[in-house]
Parts: sequence; structure tokens; C-alpha cells
Amino acid sequence: MSGLEPFGARLRRAMDERGPLCVGIDPHASLLAEWGLNDDVAGLERFSRTVVEALADRVAVLKPQSAFFERFGSRGLAVLEASVAEARAAGALVVTDAKRGDIGSTMAAYAESFLHKDAPLFSDALTVSPYLGYGSLSPAVALARESGAGLFVLALTSNPEGGEVQHAVRSDGRNVGATMLAHLSAENAGEEPLGSFGAVVGATLGDLSSYDLDINGPLLAPGIGAQGATPADLPGVFGTAVRNVVPNVSRGVLRHGPDTVALRDAAERFAEEIRHAVTSS
Repeated sequence: MSGLEPFGARLRRAMDERGPLCVGIDPHASLLAEWGLNDDVAGLERFSRTVVEALADRVAVLKPQSAFFERFGSRGLAVLEASVAEARAAGALVVTDAKRGDIGSTMAAYAESFLHKDAPLFSDALTVSPYLGYGSLSPAVALARESGAGLFVLALTSNPEGGEVQHAVRSDGRNVGATMLAHLSAENAGEEPLGSFGAVVGATLGDLSSYDLDINGPLLAPGIGAQGATPADLPGVFGTAVRNVVPNVSRGVLRHGPDTVALRDAAERFAEEIRHAVTSS
């Protein structure tokens, strides 16, 4: 399989050229209604196509949330396939947010669905859950390396329930979240300018100085905008790793639709605020 240039290198270049911003494509029912669209496949398609047409030629990353497409069955997945392909063709990197996690051949099948270069849903990166053990992700890690794709591994998520797993302390005294970061640091060792194996770390978590976030890989950071975090918070949360943060904004941009100019203006404002916060730190 001939692969692309590694995801980490492509992401570093995209963030430097377009600004460090990831915009989520989250077509949940309430947002479709705000846009004046029906909660059906036609509304889903109109929403997704509008976001892609407005933003894919200017933001670094688009992140469709697979669940909001899957709820419409095969027709929804067809919209997701088209959205991923059209966004990539326009120059955005696509991270499919599917949070897959399993073992053995099942994990391999999930990886092939999103990370094989010939798959209809081939994406530049995929979110994955390591909570069947980090080693359970090995089929996805191997296929991502082969295809030039990347992974974002759930490590320190912002939802309150996550703490009961991620903050649990192992027998070696290190908690589970820190263990995931250490695994990713090992995956990215020696990669330049940036490794392809990132962590999901919530921007709403406050001071994370007790964690080693310098994993030589990207940190996908949800929580900017509607969840309460601001671009100005990023240096305080991520410290010296802030330049590798990929802040994710969804509703903060999407609520400005369906007007494409308003969507673009909102994305540009966030990208500029994030760039200023990162370069001023």
C-alpha cells in the first residue's frame, strides 16, 4: 500500500499555513433546527455540504462526528462519505470522530473502515478509545503508519465521568491518562516535524502541569467556545506543548450557519485568536 506523507507532517504544515483550528461537523437535531433544516437525510446533507463548502478550503482540520451521520443509517453514511471526500479534495485534513475501540480482528476491521487508503470513509485521522488496553489499538496504529494517517487517542477528556477511568492510579503510581500519554510519546519518538499519534485532551481541564503533554504529537482539544474554554486559556492548560494543540470548535462556529460568509468569518476569528494566544505564550 503506498501511503501519504505522514499525518503529523501534513498537520503541522496545515496548522502553520491555515491556523491551528479544527471545526467539528456536528449535525445534531437542535443545530439542524437552528439552521431551519429538517431532521432528516436532506437536512443532514444540506448542513454538511454547507460546512464543507464554506470551510474546507481555509481551515486546517474538519472533524465530522460519525454518530450524527450513523443515526440515519446507510443514507447518513453516504453523506458522511461524500463529506469526507469533498473536504479532503478541498484541502482540509479530516479527522473522523468515531472513537472506535475493540480487540483483534474487530479492531482491525474498524481500522480498515477509516484508515485504509481505498476505504470509502478513508480519513486523515481517526479518534480511538484505548480502554480495552492501549495494545488493543495496535491494528489501527500499524495501518495508520502504513497509509500515512494518524490517530487521536482518548487520554484526558473533559467529561466529568472520564475521571473514574483516566485518573485511576496503576500499581506503578502513574494514572491511566498519563499512561496513555506515555504510550503516544513512544509512538512519536524521533518523528519530525510532528508525530502522527495524538491525544484527546480537554481544553476545559485547567492546569495540566502534572502531566507530560510533550508527546511530540498533536493534542486535539475540545471545549473551546460553547463548553466554556477560550483561546486565551490554551497556554495555561497546555504549557510548553501549546504549539501542538489542535483546538476544536463546533457550535461556536456552526451556530453562524447557514450563511457561508458568517461561517467563514467565525472560523477566521477563532483561528486568529488561537494563533495569537499560541504565539504570545
